[in-house]
Amino acid sequence: MTKKIILLMISTIFILTACSPAAATPEAVMDKNESAAGSTEAATDNSSAAMPEITTEPIPDSSMDMPTWLSASLTNVHTGEKFSISDYKDKVILVENLAMWCSNCKKQQTQVKALHDLLGTNTDLISIGLDIDPNEVADDLIRYTNDNGFDWIYSIAPVEVINEIGNLYGAQFLNPPSTPMLVIDRHGEVHLTPFGIKSADELMKFIEPFLSESL
Repeated sequence: MTKKIILLMISTIFILTACSPAAATPEAVMDKNESAAGSTEAATDNSSAAMPEITTEPIPDSSMDMPTWLSASLTNVHTGEKFSISDYKDKVILVENLAMWCSNCKKQQTQVKALHDLLGTNTDLISIGLDIDPNEVADDLIRYTNDNGFDWIYSIAPVEVINEIGNLYGAQFLNPPSTPMLVIDRHGEVHLTPFGIKSADELMKFIEPFLSESL
């Protein structure tokens, strides 16, 4: 009886040993760690590959945002030469939107002439008269300016220039009796003057800060 019990115990021990998981050898542990490390490195490489490439692009020049009417092609009625307002960069430009039938415009241009007298030999101010009446023509504008002694630049405004000025600054800037005037500073920025006839002194006060401004 005792012998049977001993044999039974030995059999039980063998069965339990066979069913238990085998202990990991040092080599198996090392292989497992190396495999995990390889997976980590692969994940790191994939993460790096997914990063967007960083490039340094030049900052856009703000002058690219200037209104397109400043670079539109115009014709000087006195010389027949083509020009654009943007040709006079680094200058201060006084633009008057006018029509020959407008009595207020004529009064305003008289004040512009007085302004030029105040400035004397200062050539940093460019005056441009834009005739915005599409029914008026260059030959009549030449006679009009010669008869009145208005000796600065005059041009018949193209339709696209007229439309853009109205869209950007409002319909009042296409109403000649309001004597609409704009000043473009040395950096190409457009400044709107008050409506109504402005005296030479008032114009001087308005443009003087721009004439004094350095680039």
